[in-house]
Amino acid sequence: MSNAITRRIPNTVTCLNLFSGCVACVMAFESKYDLALGFIVLSAIFDFFDGMLARLLHVSSPIGKELDSLADDISFGLAPALILFSFLKEEALVYPEFLEVARDYIPYTAFFIAVFSALRLAKFNVDERQASSFIGLPTPANALFWGSLIVGAGDLLLMHINALILIALILLFSWLLVAEIPMFALKLKDLSWKNNRVRYVFILVSIPLLLIFKLSGIAAVIAWYILLSLVTQKKA
Repeated sequence: MSNAITRRIPNTVTCLNLFSGCVACVMAFESKYDLALGFIVLSAIFDFFDGMLARLLHVSSPIGKELDSLADDISFGLAPALILFSFLKEEALVYPEFLEVARDYIPYTAFFIAVFSALRLAKFNVDERQASSFIGLPTPANALFWGSLIVGAGDLLLMHINALILIALILLFSWLLVAEIPMFALKLKDLSWKNNRVRYVFILVSIPLLLIFKLSGIAAVIAWYILLSLVTQKKA
């Protein structure tokens, strides 16, 4: 395989991430939440493989890094924001009486997710502390939280949760994206318990969460990831 073709492989996979993210945005805007989540998951798969391929083929480049961030803000910033935007416009969603007058405008708060995702990605590109762990919530985790929450527990949210709680969660997760909070990465340096204790505990608790809560268990796993990071990680 020629070097010219080899150099383009990771960026091609990144473009597939971007394409899937664009489709996820369309599905979200049309309130097809399950399809939107499906394409977000597909984007996350492409996002995983583009970096891995760049390392394996030794073709990492500044352009690839910037392209990856642009793709990620669409797939993991705008797509979940559009899912929330559409969900906040659902007629069945309960709004507190004092917010009813602003019902047509409140859904736009969902785009804080896209804005803070962009800030998080820009920060990641220039922050040398995030080589082996993260500072702030990774954008794919944030996107999977919102997508699985709306798809897996949407009916429950419509029946028992009002819009004010969702707005509070939007603000909380927007902050978590850029907060100076160390969060562990799932990469294993070896298989020892000593060096991977936090990761193994995370996995052991995540399995029953997924079995019990099914699709919405992904959101529960992300919440567990955040909590475990807060408890175990030292201040950066």
